[in-house]
Amino acid sequence: MVTSATPWARATFGAVADQLTEAIPACLMEAHTRARHGHEGVHTQTLEAYGHGLYAAQYETLAAKLSPLSGAIARRLQNRTVMIIGGNVIYPIRYAKKDVPVTAARLRKAAGFRADLIRRHGPEPMQQVLDLGLEELDEEPLHPDVALLPPELRLIIVAYACSMDQGVMRIEWGSAELRREDRYLLWHHHEPLIPPTTPRAA
Repeated sequence: MVTSATPWARATFGAVADQLTEAIPACLMEAHTRARHGHEGVHTQTLEAYGHGLYAAQYETLAAKLSPLSGAIARRLQNRTVMIIGGNVIYPIRYAKKDVPVTAARLRKAAGFRADLIRRHGPEPMQQVLDLGLEELDEEPLHPDVALLPPELRLIIVAYACSMDQGVMRIEWGSAELRREDRYLLWHHHEPLIPPTTPRAA
């Protein structure tokens, strides 16, 4: 487990950077354990119970451990508690079920809550969209839950690879924009929260 924050983390989160660096991986590993136990409890042949359980547990564990931190604010978005710390929205995304680089992270949909959250609160695009007289593409209605957030907040994505059998394999955090044409996250900065040799929580 990473024991101290990087310069980027300290610049982003200030005094609570070390605590976040320690707490976030622990939260996601706990979420995996809870989801696995849920799957084992219902004895289904599919992984629905695991997937739905992990999705819910990731928010709950982060809220429980991050709420006591100095300056932490909890907001309800899409019936989930999302944490805001130092003007940063901490948002978890399970991007893969196998051990692949975070640069492979891709959203399922180009529209909706996640896409709007990244477009509104992520970094400015590295390449500006060419003006082809298609301004209406940028004027689609904003998801109502995203509109609840102050526009000045920055989005910090916690991207992780996890499966029921292998546990948490990778966790990275940073800032990324969403490429419209293929829904891939284009990372402006990302760094690991667990080293590659960390034992997997399976």
